[in-house]
Amino acid sequence: MAQAKNGDKVRINYTATLEDGTVFDSTLEDHGCDADDCGCADGPREVTLGAGEFLTALEEALVGMSPGEKKKLIIPAEEAFGEYDEERVFTIPRTDLPEDLNPDVGDEIVLVNEDDEELGVVVIEVNETDITFDANHPLAGEDVTYDFELVEIL
Repeated sequence: MAQAKNGDKVRINYTATLEDGTVFDSTLEDHGCDADDCGCADGPREVTLGAGEFLTALEEALVGMSPGEKKKLIIPAEEAFGEYDEERVFTIPRTDLPEDLNPDVGDEIVLVNEDDEELGVVVIEVNETDITFDANHPLAGEDVTYDFELVEIL
């Protein structure tokens, strides 16, 4: 039976969970997300192994697998979405932001600097004079578990 190797385009199904069992991503139709519109994929995901299109640890785990084979992989935070970095939390005076920017705590927005560089952030504090942003990935600091199956090698 064929085995996946670097450079192969493959289709995989997976369910990704946090340590407490919360599902945060899945390709399966009935996967247990709490949200009605969770943003999870509809059906198998295509990945080119070794191309860095997905988490490196997961791509590496797929190498050598055959269609129909299943695995479970626990990926530590530093190899998944990174460790939480307090230096990526910063406060900007409201006077330095557009006047029409009136975010609420929890809002996800994109800041653009004078060089047109974009930075996705989450608003974590708002007061009359300042707004505090967190530029860490929402899953930074979290170990994640992927239960996955190699569906086919394309």
